[in-house]
Amino acid sequence: MTALERFPHRLTLVTGHYGTGKTEFSVNLALALAGEGARVALADLDIVNPYFRSRERRELLEAAGVRLVATPQALADADVPALPAELHAVLEDRAVRGVLDIGGDPSGARVLARYRPKILKEDYQLLYVVNAARPEVRTAERSTEVLRAIEAVTGLRCTGLVNNTHLCHETAPETVREGGALAEEVSRITGVPLICHAAEARFQDRLRDLELFPMEIRMKKPWE
Repeated sequence: MTALERFPHRLTLVTGHYGTGKTEFSVNLALALAGEGARVALADLDIVNPYFRSRERRELLEAAGVRLVATPQALADADVPALPAELHAVLEDRAVRGVLDIGGDPSGARVLARYRPKILKEDYQLLYVVNAARPEVRTAERSTEVLRAIEAVTGLRCTGLVNNTHLCHETAPETVREGGALAEEVSRITGVPLICHAAEARFQDRLRDLELFPMEIRMKKPWE
């Protein structure tokens, strides 16, 4: 299944708890869509976490034809968060596939609330990234609490789950499967469908029975 088939909506809003791998997934999704011929814009709307920002891969994204929408560098480290003005164009230009990388947890997702009227007029999906390796959301109950809190803050309904369970360089196929069990339980509790399992492409042969979205590790730790 192609990325355009698996993620058919014009706008994809990527949310989840801090550290679940939202940005890695967002960058890979934007690159995959662009690689299949779509006009793509990736909006970096994470105003909570100073690390692992989509903007860190500007050159890679732009070389692949992905337009990066982010706060100007002069304001990137400001105490008062600022959102990029170009975001309005992404929300309104229906010839563009937009991927919105949202800050972790309800506090970070609050930025979506101000754009809710525009988003509701568009063909959108709100994805919630599940990572069973994150201590704060390693139970279905806690993960569900965060999902519902994000919905409450944004006023938007979550439409799909993405299992992105990993242990960085120690990830194994079994890691992904364990996370899949948690994601399926969250799906059972919430009624939100599990869209796919995001995992490194090198695991494809060992995870053929799963709906896999293959990724390459694009985001690096600050000290790497």
